[in-house]
Amino acid sequence: MTLIPDQTHDDDQGPGLVRMPPQDLDAETSVLGSMMLNRDAAVDCADILKPEDYYRPAHQIIHTAILDLLAKGEPTDPIILAAELNKRGQLERVGGAPALHALVQSVSTAASGSYHAEIVREQAILRRLADAGVRITQSAYAGQGETDDLVAEAAAEIAAVVEGTGQEDDFLLPALTMEGTLDLVEASGKKGLTGLPTGFADVDSLTGGLQPGQLIVVAGRPGMGKTTLAMDMARTCAIKHSIPAAFISLEMGINELNMRLLSAEARVALHHIRGGAMTDEDWSRLARYLPRITEAPLYINESATTLGAIQAKLRRLKARVPDLGLVVIDYLQLVTVGGRQESREREVSTISRTLKLLAKELQLPIIALSQLNRGPESRTDKRPTVSELRESGSIEQDADMVVLLYRDDAYEKESALAGEVELIVGKHRNGATPTITVANQLHYSRFVDMAQT
Repeated sequence: MTLIPDQTHDDDQGPGLVRMPPQDLDAETSVLGSMMLNRDAAVDCADILKPEDYYRPAHQIIHTAILDLLAKGEPTDPIILAAELNKRGQLERVGGAPALHALVQSVSTAASGSYHAEIVREQAILRRLADAGVRITQSAYAGQGETDDLVAEAAAEIAAVVEGTGQEDDFLLPALTMEGTLDLVEASGKKGLTGLPTGFADVDSLTGGLQPGQLIVVAGRPGMGKTTLAMDMARTCAIKHSIPAAFISLEMGINELNMRLLSAEARVALHHIRGGAMTDEDWSRLARYLPRITEAPLYINESATTLGAIQAKLRRLKARVPDLGLVVIDYLQLVTVGGRQESREREVSTISRTLKLLAKELQLPIIALSQLNRGPESRTDKRPTVSELRESGSIEQDADMVVLLYRDDAYEKESALAGEVELIVGKHRNGATPTITVANQLHYSRFVDMAQT
């Protein structure tokens, strides 16, 4: 436990005094005495406290032994507990059998055990908060690493304390949860979607829209149109429905993304925009559609390259734009964690898991684009499979949905399926895994429903 330097400078006491960490030993004594005095009290306190919540190490050892006795269905009285600790070679470490009897004698009734357990728990939270503050302060003064990474680490420290304050494994009655579920059912009946629209009718029908907290992985070999599909979904949210969306691009610059936006929305050939071959009609269409694009809440970032920077920037954006509805990250294998990693596979695993947790924290869907390995190239049927996600099998594990892109005309120019894109749903945690066919209009840098062609 960190001892916290006193930052006050009282003339009588001198500067830099050491403060004792928050703790209440009387409450700890009462809790353990109650747990030995009454088995029901032991069960109640065990639901509130973990061994590490105690300040005194001997109390942590005793609590751990009581938990094990409860798990075995045995009594928790001081005689049985002393025998258990003796078997473990820990009895003398806690002061021997007399110390256990003294704990029991310190309480007259076990009725207050759970109340005192709450006090112990609160003191433990304060200690963790103080520890986090010390580590954050030390990191800030050391000044090592990118500022965004330090901010993300600080946020993670506080988040870890916050996550530890809730009661785990709570059981909720339907009376407490059903209203929210019925609201979703009603919303679905009214508009057909409970989540964000994607712009593709069959995808929306399958998913009910992209749901808050989901990690959706869009994967494919280079040139299949991953960025195009993700930008289509971001355009649908931000431009067509005025739902704020963020697009973090680690591959393309803002100018390239803007050109794709202009092409897709105004239906001006991308090669005209890129190559300076704009016609009068092209300029006219750009002028007509430009206000829709510039007024849309579509936030593009090309500077976040580390996982810490992505976390920090998205948390700041969410605070600034509370109704932020969608995040796209292009693409996963270009993100780095920073520092020395055991392996690239382990690093990508960390990234995918963190993005899933970030989606839950921010309560929005995150679309992460991902590369595939060369497996499809070696087969006659080059349609990809989920097992070919590059560098990490944990991507599939963390994702709620995996969509694999396949264009037959990328391999066979004269293909009978030219102009079609297969969205192969390789994983769908909440439903079926069909293949959805859409039309590619890559000259406009977009995909559309087949009915629109």
